[in-house]
Amino acid sequence: MSDSPVLGLLKDLISRPSITPFDAGCQPLLIERLEKLGFTCEVMEFEDTLNLWARRGTEKPLFCFAGHTDVVPTGPEHLWKCPPFEPTVIDGYLYGRGAADMKGGLAAFMIGLEQFIAEHQDHHGSIALLITSDEEGPFINGTTRVIDTLEARNEKIDYCIVGEPSSTDHVGDTIKNGRRGSLTADLTVKGVQGHVAYPHLVKNPIHGCMAALAELTETQWDSGNEYFPPTSFQITNFNSGTGASNVVPANAHIQCNWRYSTELTAAQITAAFEETLKNHDVDYDVQWIYNGSPFITQPGSLTNAVSLAIKEVTGLTTELSTSGGTSDARFIAPTGAQVVEVGPSNKTIHKINESVNIADLESLVDIYQVTLQKLLT
Repeated sequence: MSDSPVLGLLKDLISRPSITPFDAGCQPLLIERLEKLGFTCEVMEFEDTLNLWARRGTEKPLFCFAGHTDVVPTGPEHLWKCPPFEPTVIDGYLYGRGAADMKGGLAAFMIGLEQFIAEHQDHHGSIALLITSDEEGPFINGTTRVIDTLEARNEKIDYCIVGEPSSTDHVGDTIKNGRRGSLTADLTVKGVQGHVAYPHLVKNPIHGCMAALAELTETQWDSGNEYFPPTSFQITNFNSGTGASNVVPANAHIQCNWRYSTELTAAQITAAFEETLKNHDVDYDVQWIYNGSPFITQPGSLTNAVSLAIKEVTGLTTELSTSGGTSDARFIAPTGAQVVEVGPSNKTIHKINESVNIADLESLVDIYQVTLQKLLT
């Protein structure tokens, strides 16, 4: 029995070992198919990252599917049920690195798109794909730079589906209509190294920051709102010491991360953080890493179309959610686009034996196709 179209395409994509930031031939495979559908394909290569902007049509509204071809490293390959870049079907699941995150969503959209265009050659508006090989890496030469290019020429996306694995137990049970912001502080607390027996000659950086960090961990940053839970602050790394028990270290290195709601801005967080350190007389340097601002897509045309498509295809009433980490949606939403994330289950993403339910994959094809019908016909 031959593979279905989506299963065949997904196997082909998984077999290309596109560990970030390398595309490994995935985008040329997509370009070949897209050009046959009448898309104009524009390759944007920035540093070590390959990006694709493909568009069919010139009219509004512009519907965009966004995704990535890069995957995270496999981890110890001997722990996998099968070689991670040799896609294998076991008990109704396809195993392989990228099966769920997010070559599964990419393959499903391609097949859904092909089916949609076969039935609607003269659809309304335009369709585009924004594909990068830099989502799992530093994310500096991928979607963000493509969006900068589009913004510079005033090419505006109206609706965008990011094909990240958004579902929980069954495809379509959850879609992401927003994400929390992510902000990281890379903090160095300065001290004076010396012998523990001479405390008057040393300045312990660990002691110096403990009270400030305790206050920060106990701070209620906000109460959240109808879309977001309260802001979360976590200390993720704390490194100090020489390895000797009789030496006070010269400095301490701490990393902290906030996942914050639309109730706060990055500027408010950084100001409060630095004020707390100064109030406790901490001698420090800090570097800030802005990973993305919070955004929300209010219920409207896009969420309605996707929710109705999911209901028609699966019978499920989907849940709108802003939980989880970040995605490239954070670069697209600030342009004014309505953005949601719709994809397979996220249960196995980044894990050993990553897999996707094949039946869910087939349903996802239909969800994407019906969504296009509702928005562009």
